[in-house]
Amino acid sequence: MKSLDQLLTTVVGAVAGGALVFSLALGQPLARAAEPNSASEREAKSDETCDNGRTVQVSGAAAINVTPDRALLQLGVVSTASTPEEVEAENTATIRNIVEAVRQLGVADKDIATDYYLVRPIYVDYDTMQIKGYRIDNVVGITLRDVSQVSEVLIVAFRAGANEVQNVQFYTSELRRYRDEARSLAMKAATEKAAALTSAGGAQAGCLRSINENSWSYYHGSGWGGRDRAMWTQNVVQNAPGGEQPTSEETPISVGQIVVRAEVNASFSLE
Repeated sequence: MKSLDQLLTTVVGAVAGGALVFSLALGQPLARAAEPNSASEREAKSDETCDNGRTVQVSGAAAINVTPDRALLQLGVVSTASTPEEVEAENTATIRNIVEAVRQLGVADKDIATDYYLVRPIYVDYDTMQIKGYRIDNVVGITLRDVSQVSEVLIVAFRAGANEVQNVQFYTSELRRYRDEARSLAMKAATEKAAALTSAGGAQAGCLRSINENSWSYYHGSGWGGRDRAMWTQNVVQNAPGGEQPTSEETPISVGQIVVRAEVNASFSLE
């Protein structure tokens, strides 16, 4: 009969060689821990539970109406003069007046920036290419963190010398959060559609095979309209909480709402 030292040596050697481990007390083999499935094995298992030959394709959409809390104003100053020095000096002075006037309303320097600057000659005619003067197009972008200031800033800027409004755009500082929420609502709508369609056809939706997603947002000042309204009423529309908006009687600028939208196309297997 083997000594205890010989038995322990045999056991240790068996473990190192990958053999079964024996219990010294009972002399019974212990079950080896199951190895984790490989990627190919997991895919094969998934293929067994999902039928690629029978699928249902659906779309889901969601829209969240958000009251904007930011505004971007792009104000232009167009100046002309007979020489480059004159037009540059005139335009620069006007821009400085606008910036200083906007600062007086509490707008920080970091929220005022040049968006566009172009100097070009003015020709007597294009046949001779004779220059009679110069023109500068200068656009300054002003970000407002209080959308109620839009009208006031426009008035002050025009009094200071601005002569163009390139754009007034409203947006939300929490666009990421609302987009994520819209995606979740759109996927929920797609899943519910798949369940309803397959149930009506005497089947049942199985596992999710694929997802394609589109998300976007835009300013929408006067509510739903046209074909968009007909499409979105079949899906998910949600109003996000927001502050009160100034009425049209209080200001000529209607803030309206930003519509954050998401749409997904999904494919489910049939069971």
